[in-house]
Amino acid sequence: MNSPTGSAGIRTPDQRLRVFVSSTLKELAPERRAARAAIERLRLAPVMFELGARPHPPRELYRAYLAQSDVFVGIYWQQYGWVAPGEEISGLEDEYRLAPRDMPKLIYVKQPAEREGRLGGLLGRIRDDDTASYTPFSTAEELAELIESDLATLLAERFDASRAGAGPGGPDAATDADAGAGLGDAAGRLPMPSGAVLGRDTDLPTLLEWLGGADPRRLITLVGPGGIGKTRLAVEAARLARERFDRVTFVALEHVRDPAGVLPAVARAIGVREGDAPTIERLSIARRGRHDLLLLDNLEQVIAAAPDIAALLAALPDATVMVTSRARLRVHGEQVFDVEPLALPTDQRAVSPDEVSDAPAVRLFVDRARSADPRFELTSGNAEVVARICRALDGVPLAIELAAACVRLLTPAALLAKLDRVLPTLGSSDRDLPEHQRTIRTTVEWSLDLLGPFARALFVRLGVFAGDFGFDAVDAVAADELWAVDLPGALLELVDGSLLRQRAVGDESFFSMLVPVRELAVALFAQDTDAAAARRAHATYYVRLAAEIEPLLHGTTQQAAVERLEAERDNVRAAFRHLITVGDVDTVADAVWRLRLYWWIRNLLPTAKAWTDDLLESGRPLAERTRAIAITFSSWVALAVPGTEVDREPLEEASALFRAAGDPLGEGAALTVLGIACTTSTDPDLGRAEALQRRAIDLVTPEDDPTFNALIRGQLGSIALRRGHATEALARYDEVLTDAVRDGDRFVEMTELTNAGWAWVTLGEARPDLFDRQLDLALRLGNEDGVENALEGIAACAILRGDPAQAGMLFGAVDVLWTRTGRIDQRTYPTSGPLVERVLRSGHASEFEAGRPRGRSMSRRAALRLAREYATETAVALTAVGGHGRTDAREIGSPGHPSS
Repeated sequence: MNSPTGSAGIRTPDQRLRVFVSSTLKELAPERRAARAAIERLRLAPVMFELGARPHPPRELYRAYLAQSDVFVGIYWQQYGWVAPGEEISGLEDEYRLAPRDMPKLIYVKQPAEREGRLGGLLGRIRDDDTASYTPFSTAEELAELIESDLATLLAERFDASRAGAGPGGPDAATDADAGAGLGDAAGRLPMPSGAVLGRDTDLPTLLEWLGGADPRRLITLVGPGGIGKTRLAVEAARLARERFDRVTFVALEHVRDPAGVLPAVARAIGVREGDAPTIERLSIARRGRHDLLLLDNLEQVIAAAPDIAALLAALPDATVMVTSRARLRVHGEQVFDVEPLALPTDQRAVSPDEVSDAPAVRLFVDRARSADPRFELTSGNAEVVARICRALDGVPLAIELAAACVRLLTPAALLAKLDRVLPTLGSSDRDLPEHQRTIRTTVEWSLDLLGPFARALFVRLGVFAGDFGFDAVDAVAADELWAVDLPGALLELVDGSLLRQRAVGDESFFSMLVPVRELAVALFAQDTDAAAARRAHATYYVRLAAEIEPLLHGTTQQAAVERLEAERDNVRAAFRHLITVGDVDTVADAVWRLRLYWWIRNLLPTAKAWTDDLLESGRPLAERTRAIAITFSSWVALAVPGTEVDREPLEEASALFRAAGDPLGEGAALTVLGIACTTSTDPDLGRAEALQRRAIDLVTPEDDPTFNALIRGQLGSIALRRGHATEALARYDEVLTDAVRDGDRFVEMTELTNAGWAWVTLGEARPDLFDRQLDLALRLGNEDGVENALEGIAACAILRGDPAQAGMLFGAVDVLWTRTGRIDQRTYPTSGPLVERVLRSGHASEFEAGRPRGRSMSRRAALRLAREYATETAVALTAVGGHGRTDAREIGSPGHPSS
């Protein structure tokens, strides 16, 4: 796994990384097949005992296999394995012992299990081995996902380490620098560069000096025209400087049009949830005392937000902000860095490849030309022409990339001839634009001129999109157009011409444009005589998408549906905004309601509430069902804040309005929210709450909405728990959990694992395995509430287990997660409050409080690792002794009643 150097370290194409799989054979046969498939999907080589008969003794064979492997994967369940005559340990344990200490080891332990004693002992030794990382799993399918994900992460980390060397932070440093903000998505992460950063050898040292070097600056603005390379340079500087910061967060602003939306965009990228407090206050509390680097990309269209950036720096005195913009912010303390074009060949007479190839502009052209046509070479016959092309394009990176993409169609000489005809017109048009900006605009237009008529027409129509878009969306806005007869071919032509970029989301292709390219598309679209009809088609498509994707938000299709909507979010927002503008408010309300599970899973219910609030404030007449939707969302979001009382009368009205509209699902949802309000009130009415939930169950059947039906049934368990009937509650939760696992509904499973975990806590027993599984599901779904609640549950289990120091560390990590996501007053959160207060009044308070600062100093990644390792270790220990985690140190205090 180390980065090889020299010819001895160069592998031939057939020499893939080898992954040795160790497990018992028969009892884990399905799991071994799943592991093999996962490894092969990554184009790695599985090394397994059963892959081919060999004329050697088994022990000699697996020792030879191990010696030639790069990664060790151990899978364990119940059996210790066969012990050969004359041997003291099984082949299973021997394989683990023989794996070199520096070999990466991924260990997976199947749950539940009745393990043989010797296997329990082996797992205990593995647990104590700091060279192994291990994770519990339940099914072969889950194991395959874990192995594929873990191997991909391991390879990425080893690759990063090979590039960065042994940096001061190391892989386990307590830093958020590359942790990102979100969970199932890449929000806040630095974008992956599309190629090497060329020609910035003097720029990067200057920026690194300003980013925490001997001469640090707190507000750095990289200024230059679109396409000059500001973003690529800023991202590379941030990547190189990330070890100096607690966290590096990338904030894309290209789709933000309102200056008031800049700070909320920063909050979303960091992971600070929406709330009633001003955004600047929530950001201040979330990142107080943290040495952060915020990279705000493409600020120019919201430059009026400059005072907000200054206020942000004042609120976060330890933070640094780096901005890319076409204009200066002109606020106090701003340090401007002018991004210049790439250097050109210094000798105008240079004609040979050796003379021109050192110029960064030429190197970029050659690199991108080879991407378009691998046969392209810089030769004595074309070197002078390539140098002239780069000079004609002023060394502007985007212009060079667009030109180089044409070498599949044109020789460099033909390409230069076209440029010679196009570029002189710069002097007579767009005189108010900087010269480099005019070069880019003209180059993009010239790239369009090289396209066929169908692709040119499609490019104009793509100006309707506000963000990334899929093929079906393109088909919808191009329907019935004569030029759309070969839509895939036209799209491919735009991709080949570097005017579109393509990426995969699940099984679908999504397309995007660089900002300068998008700007031209938007400008041309605004002049299109069919623009109004295209906007309507765009909105209609995303309304239809909401209806089509609604049933997919349940069961086994849930994860993919959530990821699809995440990719479409900018266009969903634009479509809804357009419909509100033209007065089609009832259509928007229906679409927002259909996506209710998406908003919930992704912690975006406040966003849905904002949409419906806009409808109420639009001044337009609303259908009764639309008003019911708005009331339900408003109360639902309010109840998400612990201790909040809501007026029940509007919910009664909402349920009646849904009933009058013939919408039993909406009526059931309103009754459920009303039932929760009755349950969590300071003067709870549990009898009425139960009656409301039972009515809701009758209205929302599993056939109508299996997810909501399951969650409503779970609410009956929460009511029983409120009454002190924990055993009855557990029975309810287990019933719903069984259905959720059968149906593959991860969100229901996650929610009911939370409830079941706290029911066990109420009984005085620790079940960290439940919270650990919940955490795993929350991370997959991108549900930040679930992550925080799981950590809190594992921390509570540590109290019950009599581990006050570990509990303090875990609760310290919980404090930080709450604070960073905007839960300003975490002391009011009621679930574990009674347990914590009892610890603080006990003789173990000093141990607990000593651990808390350590937890608060952890990065998010380190906190999650700590929680998962503790949960797994505890589960293994409990399995070894048989039973659950009944309180070992009752003097620490008894648990209180949790709220669901």
